[in-house]
Amino acid sequence: PPCFPMLECFLYAVFSEDAVPCREDLFQCRIGLGFRHSHKHGRCFSNSSKIAEDLGAALGNSGEVRISHLDGAETPRRKLISAARRSRRHLPSWLPPALFLTDPQRTPDPVSVAENLPAGWGILYRHFGARHSVWQARQLADIANKRGLALLVSADPDLAIEVGAAGVHWPYARRHEARKWRDRFDLMSISAHGRAELQKIDASVFDAALVSTVFPSNSPSAAAPMGPHTLRCLSRQSALPIYGLGGINSRNAASISDAAGLAAIEGIRDPFRS
Repeated sequence: PPCFPMLECFLYAVFSEDAVPCREDLFQCRIGLGFRHSHKHGRCFSNSSKIAEDLGAALGNSGEVRISHLDGAETPRRKLISAARRSRRHLPSWLPPALFLTDPQRTPDPVSVAENLPAGWGILYRHFGARHSVWQARQLADIANKRGLALLVSADPDLAIEVGAAGVHWPYARRHEARKWRDRFDLMSISAHGRAELQKIDASVFDAALVSTVFPSNSPSAAAPMGPHTLRCLSRQSALPIYGLGGINSRNAASISDAAGLAAIEGIRDPFRS
């Protein structure tokens, strides 16, 4: 519908809580992101204002278009989208409900995933010094701008500025360095491994913390999983909004989505890659 900040457009199944994103070729609308520090407002860019008006009229106040059938093959994607909708309800409006984390080895083609992410979600680009990182970051920035996604670059504020990313994600060990960059970016997130690190993070510097490890993970650096109950406890105690990281996928995302945002590599890569 004619755009409001952080509004997502979905087609809802008749007998399901799950949802799939509207086809972009039917309604080409970029959803602008509302950020706390820059006070940006949502803007709508549609190739056809008539399409936007017609769809807005069809949605009306309910925000829903009901359909009778969805392909069963879309189930993992729909489950993640449904869980992200629950995360959206309790996260601040300037934060994406879900973050797709890239990895040079595990996501060699992050563009094929980013092109299918729902508007309002985020990409956390982690290049780890890989070749062609600037070229790949530019590709992701272009997709983020077109699709209304939030792009964060991990541990590289200079690259984030170069490609026009929304922000930077910081390792816990570099948390003190992040302070001087606060005014340069709309979003800054930080990693935290458990309660002790989470309690030492300055909430005036960061917008959110990625807390790991929640479930058994394929990451070589993953710690023993804390489980959803512990993550919920951390969420209640944290001065910052948190994202659950580590083994998040379509089968378990709903178990944490009412307490945290979603952050994943394969868990988002597999359902959304082309």
